[in-house]
Amino acid sequence: MGTRVATTTVRSMTRAVKTQATVLTSALGVAWLSFAATVLSGGALLSYGIVPRTLTGLRGILFAPFLHGSLNHLLANTIPFAVLGWLVMLRDAKHLGRVTLAAMLGSGLLSWLLGAPGSVHVGASGVIFGYLGFLMVSGWYARTLGSVALSVGVTVAWGGLVWGVLPSEVGVSWQGHLGGFVGGVMAARALRKK
Repeated sequence: MGTRVATTTVRSMTRAVKTQATVLTSALGVAWLSFAATVLSGGALLSYGIVPRTLTGLRGILFAPFLHGSLNHLLANTIPFAVLGWLVMLRDAKHLGRVTLAAMLGSGLLSWLLGAPGSVHVGASGVIFGYLGFLMVSGWYARTLGSVALSVGVTVAWGGLVWGVLPSEVGVSWQGHLGGFVGGVMAARALRKK
């Protein structure tokens, strides 16, 4: 009987990992296909990014995370998105959608409100910072050993990214990073276990 339970547990875990891999690979696949379409369009798709304080720029809240200005930009976002996204699902797979939405909204709205006039904000880094914010503080709200350990581990391994929420480098949307991070923290608070 013990072997049957262990086999069922292994199958269940394998199924969960496959589902998580499919979700993350699909999202990254959309970003990579969008980049190919952006290249083929001569960069025309970048106009669907967040354009601060314009009505049409609001649509970028939905599209910007899938658009990237260069191959280096896309490559720089691919691994952190996959790793941190998987860690969000490791904490609870049901949280990924909510954390992603909170990060997209926070990142998009702050970029739209505070971005330089005429600039266009694109890229998945706002979502990545949302995942980071969620993972760094979710242990505080959940107060379970596993959640605290995950928060500490993420903070040690990835915490240096937090400096990206400050204005430092021309062409990097600190507004998007900060908004995404705040969105992730708010998601952690909203999703805390009662």
